[in-house]
Amino acid sequence: MPQNKRESLIYTTMVCALMVIWMSTYNVTLHTGNFGLEALKEAWLGFPIAYAYAMLFDWFAVSKLAKKFAYRFLITPESSSRKKIIAISCCTIVPMVIVMSLYGALEACVKSGAWNSLFVIWMTNIPKNLVMAAPFQLLIAGPIIRKLFRAAFPVGKILP
Repeated sequence: MPQNKRESLIYTTMVCALMVIWMSTYNVTLHTGNFGLEALKEAWLGFPIAYAYAMLFDWFAVSKLAKKFAYRFLITPESSSRKKIIAISCCTIVPMVIVMSLYGALEACVKSGAWNSLFVIWMTNIPKNLVMAAPFQLLIAGPIIRKLFRAAFPVGKILP
């Protein structure tokens, strides 16, 4: 886990990038009904704006609230690293899914012009995204990024 603000920013940047590209590909596939080069292309083309949106919300709002909630209700500073990782990740996944599902709904309304469907699209996106984001973050993205992060930045090598 990151040890200071600088490490936290680098770690968040890495996790956010992987989650956004994965979830973008998943959502394009859901909406088109096809997984292929076109879905990958559309996800990649939409990546920069979706990534900026996700980073802003994660860094400035969601991460702080998730940590506060986790430490208030789920864990203590003395809890094991594994318990902290799982608690904070779960507390981050839910609000990020809500925020990013809104982004996806806004994007769909911009493309279709069906602004009266915004709320319905947003609400139907949330469960679809939650069932993909939670296991992907907890079982794949989180462990991969933690391993890559610590390989690139051993504990104590990044100055605070």
